Amino acid sequence: MKPTHIPGIYTEKGKFFTVNPDSCKHISVYGEQLKTINKTEYRSWNPFRSKMAAALLKGLKDVRLTPDSTILYLGAAQGTTVSHFSDILTDGVIFAVEHSPIAAKELIQLAEQRKNIIPIFADANHPEIYKTIVSKVDMVYQDISQRNQADIFTRNMKQYLKEKGQGIIMIKARSIDVSLPPAKAYELVKKQISEQKFTVHQSLILTPYEKDHSCLMVSPS
Repeated sequence: MKPTHIPGIYTEKGKFFTVNPDSCKHISVYGEQLKTINKTEYRSWNPFRSKMAAALLKGLKDVRLTPDSTILYLGAAQGTTVSHFSDILTDGVIFAVEHSPIAAKELIQLAEQRKNIIPIFADANHPEIYKTIVSKVDMVYQDISQRNQADIFTRNMKQYLKEKGQGIIMIKARSIDVSLPPAKAYELVKKQISEQKFTVHQSLILTPYEKDHSCLMVSPS
């Protein structure tokens, strides 16, 4: 098991792993493989279940995460990717926003096991709703399949991202416009984000792990 350039993420045989905390030993969050080496338990980060793992495998670079980082996660769902961020941020916090009651229920159960996850049942279209809960963060991460996902992303970035922070957005082309080829949908979102005074540093297509999805790495201009 070899460490990567991101503290808390490891690699072996072309796969990524994070370390399962002692409080969650032998607990698999979504059926992922658990592997113990020298009394340390690692969780396989499945790129077919987590777009962040897919983006890393596709070459996402310069991710500035440290054990004490803070993340605002928009569209946390049941917490698959959130759980791996929780492994990485041993001294940090993930503010996990989810609007679906069904998904939020599972997210809350995950947060009961992992104290660095703060679940927020709210609509990310209205970032002002959780301003009394969320502090300034090092990263805004978004995985929301809505037509206005670029607007949701930039408004949350403007309100919560630190001056030298980063944003990562997962774009679902068919949610933007089903009539557009995926490449044009991605370009449309990039244009919308750039118009809001953010710089797109990297753009990755997530095939074969996610169909018609791309990932953008963004920072304030």
